[in-house]
Amino acid sequence: MTATLPDGGAPSLQAVTPTAPALPGRPWIEQAWRDVVFVHWRVDVSAVAPLLPAGTRPDTMAPDGTDDGTTTWVGLIAFSFEDTRFPPFGPLGRTGSVGDFLEVNVRVYTRDDSGRRGVVFLSLDAGKFLPAAAARVVTGTPYHWARVARRQHGDRTAYAVHRHGSRLRSLLEVEVGEPITEPTPLESFLTARWGMHVGRAGRTWWWPNEHDSWVVHRASLTRLRDDLIGAAGLPLALTELEPDSVLYSPGVVTRFAGPRA
Repeated sequence: MTATLPDGGAPSLQAVTPTAPALPGRPWIEQAWRDVVFVHWRVDVSAVAPLLPAGTRPDTMAPDGTDDGTTTWVGLIAFSFEDTRFPPFGPLGRTGSVGDFLEVNVRVYTRDDSGRRGVVFLSLDAGKFLPAAAARVVTGTPYHWARVARRQHGDRTAYAVHRHGSRLRSLLEVEVGEPITEPTPLESFLTARWGMHVGRAGRTWWWPNEHDSWVVHRASLTRLRDDLIGAAGLPLALTELEPDSVLYSPGVVTRFAGPRA
């Protein structure tokens, strides 16, 4: 957890841990993330910093797990949203199949002036209009309505996206390998993120979340064609490079508390 130095100085940086800190306040929303594909490239902080909301900066970690101050990461993440519910409303808070959809997002990694580590979503493409519109209004995250499909065959999982009203597409397919018994510091850094930073109405908001530790598998990328990363303002040629990390997880159930300024 974030802590303040005894002399009243700047808050210390939140540690990278595979387990979540306690959620501050009661859960506001709960949802299952299933069949999660993580594809990552390392980039210099200069490629990401201009895209971040006020009060945040790129979070950094080199491939060897050390903080070199210059290496940050861009993620293309695909998964299935399932069983969304709003716990404060009890049984009436379940959205049923209306809240189930496929998503592909572009995210980067951040730390804020309070020492909290999180993510910033540069784009999120959702396969249903109503959840995409509602999430954009309620949270301020840049959701887009898209046509999204998933295909699974044997050890292979693929997601395909076409954003409505545009020519933007993405296709990624991975072959899933063995589970990882002890994630490296970098693998924890890329997956164990306990909140998101959202810039909205001139302020930056922190949405904390928690879930059980990921069960993560190594994976290999078998197909990739992507327009979303370049459209988000990142280097256009990035997806022409081999990714630096490819992972898969069968998923977790996650809970978010309400936002803090």
